[in-house]
Amino acid sequence: TIFGATYVVLAPEHGFIQEWIDKVEVDKPVADFINRMRKTLRKSKDIVDIEKEGIFTGKYAINPMTGEKIPVFCANYVLMEYGSGAVMAVPTHDRRDFEFAKKYKLPMRIVVDNPQEHLELSKMSSAYEQDGILVNSGEFCGLASAEARIKIAQYMEKNNIGRRQVQYKLRDWLISRQRYWGAPIPIIYCGSCGMVEVPEKDLPVLLPDNVEFKPTGESPLKLCPEFVNTVCPKCGGEAKREVDTMDTFVDSSWYFLRYLTPDDDEKAFDTGLVNSWLPVDQYIGGIEHATMHLIYARFINKVFYDLGLLNFKEPFKRLFTQGMIVKDGAKMSKSKGNVVAPDKLIEKYGVDTMRLYILFIGPPEKDAEWSDRGVEGAYRFLNRFWRLFWSANGYCPGAIDKNREKKLTRILNLTVKKITEDMEGGFKFNTAISFIMELLNSVQSDAAERCISKELLDEIIKKLVILISPFAPHIADELYQSMGQSTPILSAQSWPDYSEEALMQDEIELPVQINGKLKSKVKVPSGADEQTIKDIVLSDSDV
Repeated sequence: TIFGATYVVLAPEHGFIQEWIDKVEVDKPVADFINRMRKTLRKSKDIVDIEKEGIFTGKYAINPMTGEKIPVFCANYVLMEYGSGAVMAVPTHDRRDFEFAKKYKLPMRIVVDNPQEHLELSKMSSAYEQDGILVNSGEFCGLASAEARIKIAQYMEKNNIGRRQVQYKLRDWLISRQRYWGAPIPIIYCGSCGMVEVPEKDLPVLLPDNVEFKPTGESPLKLCPEFVNTVCPKCGGEAKREVDTMDTFVDSSWYFLRYLTPDDDEKAFDTGLVNSWLPVDQYIGGIEHATMHLIYARFINKVFYDLGLLNFKEPFKRLFTQGMIVKDGAKMSKSKGNVVAPDKLIEKYGVDTMRLYILFIGPPEKDAEWSDRGVEGAYRFLNRFWRLFWSANGYCPGAIDKNREKKLTRILNLTVKKITEDMEGGFKFNTAISFIMELLNSVQSDAAERCISKELLDEIIKKLVILISPFAPHIADELYQSMGQSTPILSAQSWPDYSEEALMQDEIELPVQINGKLKSKVKVPSGADEQTIKDIVLSDSDV
């Protein structure tokens, strides 16, 4: 959107602002206004909704893509922690810039058009912040936003007017904070020697137990003389300990290295073992970890790599971020009264029911709405499966329908194939369970009509027990041992295979559309050529 930048905004704390004030390059009313903004507490989460305030600094910048001279403002809606505290303002495509430009009557230019509905500046009541097609953007007009970002970045780098940069949100508050709960920083301050490291023989520095927690705004450790007062390791004189602590995120930044040797008192981790077993194959966590724990773990890992302690730069090969289960449209919390007590549901329905429902509730990477009726549905399904298993002992087939057996055999093999792919290719537990339910429906229907053999029914039930074991392990294991097995199913039974030959169909059903409208459905032989299909379609009375 750089072609739409019509002004630049600096945070009140930006270095240029202070430099201009010090050199008296801005008028006194401007300096007073900026100083007032600096005294106002601003947080990133509030920036979108606050009343936008700002002032023209009297300075100008050049838009590198248009060559246009654009004004530089200082405003309260830009923070130093965002980027470098200086942002290009594109009013038509950013809500905050739009509100500011409207208030101060600044120019606006549409540079990303809505492909669904053409944008007109005079009719815009809010910024258009979605992707679209570039307009008013020179040689890049007509490109989709995703492609344009790459092309414009390449152009700017080629012409030495800009470069791409990854912006990390790594903050130093994790290293130094005024709280008791955290790892003490092993530093001692001596009046003669200055800042001195705690000797290795005296590590770790332990937190004291006799601490008073008072609302002083300072670390509680500062109020504990037994902890603060010590001797200098260098000169033996009076000294004081560092009272700030490191956040627990620092501790959790390397736990995966410690797992291999948790009882080792000599070193933090065994380099040989770690380099043999790591990096971690799969990391699973909440999306909030992406800009918190994960970034610190990667940072620490790279430090250890640079020190020669590790032979891998990245600690985790794959990342999966799971969604959240919400109730009544909101995150579960005691204050909202929407917490689900699992112990009561487990007592009523069993732990397998709870497990099955949670895995079936939806794609694991997305948020899902909790439903008590859904729990009841999972309970009914497990009971149906239980009844089918035990009813098979007394099953007596009637007239065997070979076509029904062939169809059911195909469904069985297709189910094994689909579940295998869903389990190995990702975390698609909900679709895997759905396939099991469909197979159960099919076998129940055929068994009720007694049109399949006892051998086929037993084969399907045995495979169903195995297929359902990752989702309902307790029921599966009990049924497995009822089949004469003495070892647990998860440790003794291999995953079932499927037959590609059994997946083949004699006929397939094809939809017939004319001018985009469905006219009919026809069955054609599997592997039929184009002419055969045409002949069958043209002979259909509905076509």
